[in-house]
This record gives sequence, C-alpha cells and structure tokens, in this order.
Amino acid sequence: MAGAANKKQKREDYKKSQNERPSTEAPKKKFYRQRAHANPFSDHQLTYPISPAHMDWSTYYPAFIADTEPIQSLAEVQIEDEAKSTVRPLKKDIEVADIGCGFGGLTVALAPIMPETLILGMEIRTQVTEYVQERIKALRAQHPDGGLYQNAACVRANTMKFLPNFFKKHQLSKIFLCFPDPHFKARKHKARIVSTTLNSEYAYVVRPGGIIYTITDVEDLHNWMVQHFEAHPSFERVPEEEQEADPCVKIMRVETEEGKKVERNQGQKFVALFRRMEDPPW
Repeated sequence: MAGAANKKQKREDYKKSQNERPSTEAPKKKFYRQRAHANPFSDHQLTYPISPAHMDWSTYYPAFIADTEPIQSLAEVQIEDEAKSTVRPLKKDIEVADIGCGFGGLTVALAPIMPETLILGMEIRTQVTEYVQERIKALRAQHPDGGLYQNAACVRANTMKFLPNFFKKHQLSKIFLCFPDPHFKARKHKARIVSTTLNSEYAYVVRPGGIIYTITDVEDLHNWMVQHFEAHPSFERVPEEEQEADPCVKIMRVETEEGKKVERNQGQKFVALFRRMEDPPW
C-alpha cells in the first residue's frame, strides 16, 4: 500500500510540475501507467454528447475551426434550459477513429501522412487518455510552423456504449481496432470489441467503401473477428493483396505499443481488413 501511495504522489508531483516544463517536452509515460484494460460494462464517470451535433470539437482541433459564428446546438433549439450551449463548428468532420488507442502510437503516426484528415484516438482509461493528449500537445509545439499533428486528438470514451453519440451516420472512412483485449474466458466474450451488435454500430458510422482495420497477436481473437465481420451483411473482407498494399497496414503493424511489444517478443501479428459495403436498395 505504501508503494502505491508513493507512486500516486510521484504522479501528482509530476503533473503539478508540467506547467514548468517546456511545451515541446513529451510527457513521461511512466507517470501515466494504468491497468492494461478497463471493464466496458462499468459505469465510468464519462462525459459524452447526447448526439454528434452536441459535441464541440473546437478545443480538440483548434486549427480546423470554421470561420463562422458558433451554431446553436440541438439542445438550445429544442429545450429551454439554463445550461444552453453553443457548438463551434469545424471545417470538416472527423474521418478516422482509433478505438482503444492506448498510448497513441498509431494516432500520432497516422497524423503526418494524412495531414488534412481529422484523426481521433478513443481510450477509456483516464490516465492513458491524458498522456495521449499531452503527447499531442507537445508534438504540436514541436512543429509550430508546419501545422503537423493539428489533425490528431484524443478523447476519453467508452465506444462500446457511446460510439453513435460521437459520430453521425456514414461519417467515418476508417476505424482501427488494434490489439484489443482478447477476453479469453468464454463468459467474457461479450466484452470483446467485435460482436454482432457492435459490428452494426460500426456499419452505422462507417461510410460505404470505408475500412475497418483489425490486428491482434491472439489467433483465436483474430478468427473471432473474421468470423463476426464476414457474417455481417454490411461488411466484406478485403483481399490480402489489397490489404498488404495499404500504407495504413504497414503503420498499424509497427507503431502501436502492443505491436512493438509483440515484435520484441518475436510473436505473430494477425491482420484483417473489412470493407463497408453499399446498403441494398429498399
């Protein structure tokens, strides 16, 4: 217990000193460590919009704020409430979601190669989310003139519960599911990030032609994800030759923290991509 208390105190002291460090200095990961996984069914203390129209992304992507007056949120239009709010619109919508982004390796690696595309890392763990946010802040400060990393951001969210609260229908062109919790026990399979129900939510937020990227070092989980996506009428598996030609796959294999760990341990990485198909005519 004394060790845990000491660790917590060191973390708090470090965070208090952050205002004194250079803005270009990257945060130290050791002060943001947290349990590897969080229970997605727990009632975490989360802040989330009641609909995508209510989400103000301007603080996450300040370089992409539209040159217009703030628009009224739906709550302001429909509800007489003391907590009326306004939403500052962006020039463009977020198109890429890195779900369970961890320490943000993939999110920040994608940003420079897709400079005009808004990329969002989504992470349920408080400390890890804070680390990614500080990491992006430092990267932006390191590139003040080039505008690099202005298109990357991270938000704390439980996507298993609230994905449609953040994204409207057919908004996303890419979703990344990198090294998700395998939940080995059969009774825990309902907590896997790929399932029949969740795949329908992915189909809702991903536009036709968009891609779901999956990677894991657990073959059983890989087979599970392939089985569930192939069984879903909105998705088809991307052929291997097309998969291997995708530059995002190359980045996904090497830039995540888990991917680097698997590389060090000389483990296998199982990759599968799935394309969102056009909806059939009514």
